Amino acid sequence: MEEQTVVLIVGAGPAGLATAACLTQLSIPYVIVEREDCSASLWRNRAYDRLKLHLAKEFCELPHMSYPADAPTYIPKDQFVKYLDNYIERFDIRPKYHTAIESCSYDEVRKCWFSMARDVTTSVAVRYTSKFLVVASGENSAENIPMIPGLQSFAGEVIHSSRYKSGSSYSGKNVLVVGCGNSGMEIAYDLASHGANTSIVIRSPVHVVTKEIIRLGMTLVQHTPVNIVDDFLVRMSNFVFDDLSRHGIVRPKLGPLLLKAETGRSPVIDVGTVGLIKNGTIKVLGNISKIKGNIVEFEGRKESAFDAIVFATGYKSTANMWLKNGESMLNNDGLPMKEFPNHWKGANGLYCAGLAKRGLAGIAMDAKNIANDISSNYHA
Repeated sequence: MEEQTVVLIVGAGPAGLATAACLTQLSIPYVIVEREDCSASLWRNRAYDRLKLHLAKEFCELPHMSYPADAPTYIPKDQFVKYLDNYIERFDIRPKYHTAIESCSYDEVRKCWFSMARDVTTSVAVRYTSKFLVVASGENSAENIPMIPGLQSFAGEVIHSSRYKSGSSYSGKNVLVVGCGNSGMEIAYDLASHGANTSIVIRSPVHVVTKEIIRLGMTLVQHTPVNIVDDFLVRMSNFVFDDLSRHGIVRPKLGPLLLKAETGRSPVIDVGTVGLIKNGTIKVLGNISKIKGNIVEFEGRKESAFDAIVFATGYKSTANMWLKNGESMLNNDGLPMKEFPNHWKGANGLYCAGLAKRGLAGIAMDAKNIANDISSNYHA
């Protein structure tokens, strides 16, 4: 089976949907394919119950559609999924679900992209030819669990944060959370709230802020130099939280907004975890050196027994596994080679949306840029 289209979008998460909506506004034909059985599967199936968007709603809109007027400032997971469903309906986006891309390569002679896909339920192969190709398969398409000596021998439960739903089944158990980003800190709080004996591994320096502080920072930085805003945010955070270094939490040298801009690492927005760390409810531990049975050994020879380990250690992009001619755009990790904001465009009609670690605001920018660029070449 062969299908021809102007644009092929790979992935029906927020980035793919936003790109589809922008193309629709410009009357450009496209096909959007998705390997899962639904759009935004990460949000629907792999996000924990208490998740809310970490940024205020004004920084989290997709192009051409606002949140309802009565939506709360920080949108809960199920309301965000509902917003996406309404978005799909409004722009009449019809993803081809259960469609896994196996390879995409550029044909120099015919000046188009050949993409081989397979229906994961029937195994029927489909070939797409398109003038433009948009990689919107996400930064979060594969779980990243670090290699730790003895992890295979661990006697308890090991899960990635994407499989974590709630702490209710861990009451009274000793649980170790590895990773101190927003997911790790929030999961540790959720576990402790449900009565688990919770410990968290904090390996690297991290900024901890409140949601009000980061909202203020993102508003100020539109009119004020980032280093001045960062300095202000750090002072405010130190005032709110005190010096956290004696609790094992050290601030990075770079300020929170600059760190995000240069490395993609977000500040942690505290949901109450810091208070539980300060009062000893949640223990902070250093790097893991090895695991033997249910005993985890940490640097400095400290040992503890655990019933479960939750790895909140992030994700990896899998785009390089199927994109054969992406060298102009993606590095070996499947992430953009060029710095933001010029990361979204490669050669020969190749684009990427949602790979710049810039959240939903970055996705909206990518989608508009890509659609406008395709429009100027398509109508040329």
